Amino acid sequence: MTKISPEVEIRMPMEAFPPVSADVSFIYDSFPKYKLGADNQILEEPVEDNQGPSLKDVIEQEASNLSDQHKRISVRDLASKFDKNLAAAAKLSNEAKLREVASLEGHVLLKKLRDALESLRGRFAGINKEDVEKAISMVEALAVKLTQNEGELIQEKFEVKKLVNFLKQASEDAKKLVNQEKSFACAEIESARSVVLRIGEALDEQEKASQASKPQDVDGLIEEVQEARRIKLLHQPSKVMAMEYELRALRDQIREKSIFSIKLQKELTMNKRDEENKSRLYMLHGSEALGSYLRVQPCSDEVPHVSKCSFQWYRLSSEGSWREVISGAVKSIYAPDPSDVGRILQVDIVSSGKKLTLTTNPIQPVSGLGSHVESLLRKSNTDFNVVISQMNGKDHSSHSTHSFNVGRMRIKLCRGWITKAREIYSPSMQLCGVRSDVSNAAKALFWQARKGLSFVLTFESERDRNIAIVVARKYALDCNVVLAGPDDLV
Repeated sequence: MTKISPEVEIRMPMEAFPPVSADVSFIYDSFPKYKLGADNQILEEPVEDNQGPSLKDVIEQEASNLSDQHKRISVRDLASKFDKNLAAAAKLSNEAKLREVASLEGHVLLKKLRDALESLRGRFAGINKEDVEKAISMVEALAVKLTQNEGELIQEKFEVKKLVNFLKQASEDAKKLVNQEKSFACAEIESARSVVLRIGEALDEQEKASQASKPQDVDGLIEEVQEARRIKLLHQPSKVMAMEYELRALRDQIREKSIFSIKLQKELTMNKRDEENKSRLYMLHGSEALGSYLRVQPCSDEVPHVSKCSFQWYRLSSEGSWREVISGAVKSIYAPDPSDVGRILQVDIVSSGKKLTLTTNPIQPVSGLGSHVESLLRKSNTDFNVVISQMNGKDHSSHSTHSFNVGRMRIKLCRGWITKAREIYSPSMQLCGVRSDVSNAAKALFWQARKGLSFVLTFESERDRNIAIVVARKYALDCNVVLAGPDDLV
């Protein structure tokens, strides 16, 4: 980018001003002799016995170079050329206006001449009349030619106007660029001046300290200056890296503090809820983890029995900002579903016209469940032994063992060669933990194969039930189908 300054006198490239580190601590009273080679490499000259130029002379030379840099070329010449072209375009526009006026006067004169010739044609006869008619035709030809010239003049006027507008816009842009570059250059010059002032102050302090100190080793000064210039040329990467390390450490500390704060908030919330539950007439019994079930129990014999109460279970977000109704969970028992992990559960109890609410802590996952699910997902299908407890909402009479096969594309329920249901994953399919008060609720799940065909299946263990739900949902998600319970938000 071209830099500008208020005074434009001398052209000087950017490389004429060698960069000087602003934070160099000068502990010697003179600079060594050196010069810059290709790629800004420092070439040392043989050290002579006599002392080199003083540090003050070098600073004066740096200040002189800075003054020369202040007088660099700018874009003002470009703006001046735009102004000259704009003046020339305006001159062309004025000439076009004059030609337009002259053309209008020519039309008037030709019309008058033609009228005069028409009046003379009626008065003459013979050869004189033919001469008048020739004169009239010549006048008409001149009028046509004048009209053509007017068209060309209009086109030329349009082009000149377009050029004037373009040059005006270019001139305004050039002026804006001049002002912008001027501000940038002034800021850079002020920054360089502050650097020189700091160097001058360092020089004064060095002169005072040198009076009482011994002459220092010149080789040490050379190494220090070379290191300072190298740091300046490389934009001081050591400082940047140190700042990055500090920022990284601060981020780690903030992350640890945030995790600790969230943990404390959760503990406070859990303690608060425990205190609230202690003052309730009812309490939740059971482990608040996947693979178990929660049961509402009265705290004393004086409160109504749970059989005389109505219930509704809810699923809350981890922050407790909103809650979702768990459709069908209207009993005193509820077995958490894999989708409840990390969520808070609530149950509303209505007894004798009064409404009470019990709240759990976030549901904890089962250790080792995720790794086992990942190993099963590598297979094409997985079989589970189940017993049909209900079919289409009615108790099933047979308690024989069936095979519940969860595949990548479909789910099949069969006993030997007899297939009870075989359906591919579809939006009408539903799969979740059982939400009724059946026995072994933590081992049972609800499966709606399609509309009009549903089952309540009891597995051999709570672990098999949860694994079957998680594996089926992952396979269904690969088929762009979300498996959930009735009326669940998906």
